[in-house]
Amino acid sequence: MKIAQLSPLWESVPPQLYGGTERIVSYLTEELVRQGHDVTLFASGDSKTRAQLQTCCPRALRLHDTSLINRDAPLLLMQERALGAASAQYDIIHSHLDFLSFPMSRRAHAPVVTTLHGRLDLPEFQPIFNEYSEMPVVSISNAQRKPLPQANWAGTVYHGIPKNLYSLHERPGSYLAFLGRISPEKCPDHAIEIAKRVGIPLRIAAKVDPADQAYFKQKIERLLDHPLVEYVGEINDAEKNDFLGEAAALLCPYDWPEPFGLVLIEAMACGTPVLAYRQGSIPEIIDHGVTGYICDNIGEMAQAVAGLSLIDRARCREIFEQRFTVERMAKDYVAIYENMAAAHRPRLLAHSRTSGHVRAGTVLSLAPQTDVA
Repeated sequence: MKIAQLSPLWESVPPQLYGGTERIVSYLTEELVRQGHDVTLFASGDSKTRAQLQTCCPRALRLHDTSLINRDAPLLLMQERALGAASAQYDIIHSHLDFLSFPMSRRAHAPVVTTLHGRLDLPEFQPIFNEYSEMPVVSISNAQRKPLPQANWAGTVYHGIPKNLYSLHERPGSYLAFLGRISPEKCPDHAIEIAKRVGIPLRIAAKVDPADQAYFKQKIERLLDHPLVEYVGEINDAEKNDFLGEAAALLCPYDWPEPFGLVLIEAMACGTPVLAYRQGSIPEIIDHGVTGYICDNIGEMAQAVAGLSLIDRARCREIFEQRFTVERMAKDYVAIYENMAAAHRPRLLAHSRTSGHVRAGTVLSLAPQTDVA
């Protein structure tokens, strides 16, 4: 298939450090190319890909210098180039821009599917998804879609990562790990409190977004001055393998409706069990007592640390390979692409008969439809 992937411009593809959405866009794009699809990636100019790269800004916006005053302009230009007149060349366009691409998707000459990567329980989203009720969207967990039952759901596709990205660490380490963002909804203060209660060192590898600087300064920075706590800042994929793999467990005391939690399957790929609160997608991703423990509060999570010796780290890796690889993710997306392309062709043919033309390169034979769970 001829596929366009639209990535946010905030981070490169793949991101140099933190960046969950852009990381998934990279994994999916490279796997689609490996499978033989003709893929064009719309992303920042410092992105690295085997697909055809179309850029509208030289570097990722988060790391861009201060000479770029208006950061909306490159995003608007990228959407025009992908979803405007040139969209006719694609069999499918896959947007990772959330609802920001909806207005221009209505103009596209090819079907557009959008993966929603964030939380959907905000009240201001209701009128957006009512207005754009026809837009096909994909959830990254079943829990994520609950606030918007009226949306045009094309399927749920769990994230997947390459099998060889992380390796099994069979022997557990002597510390607990926290990985991701320092923000109120991620509750790093809970992770610190748990480490203090059980007397086990905690290593924190996390970034602080500009929006969370005040929270970090007022609530978290002083907590880092404890002999059991080590703050290591942002880390890359190469560093993540050992950071996660050498941990006794990953702590995810999240206080928000987690849409997926990429770090959960990264830990699983290393054989490291996960201790997480019962929020959002967590019960879909973590098998309680098998790949970790699902908890309801700080006390339960502290108690669960004592049960880590009962978790088989090799089994964690095995379940990752069964459920959360990039090959499985790409297969699920291709099934959605084919369904949408097949449904689009009869409409395109009917339009061509009334208007007297068919766009160049259009294939009018119908592909078999496949359901994606």
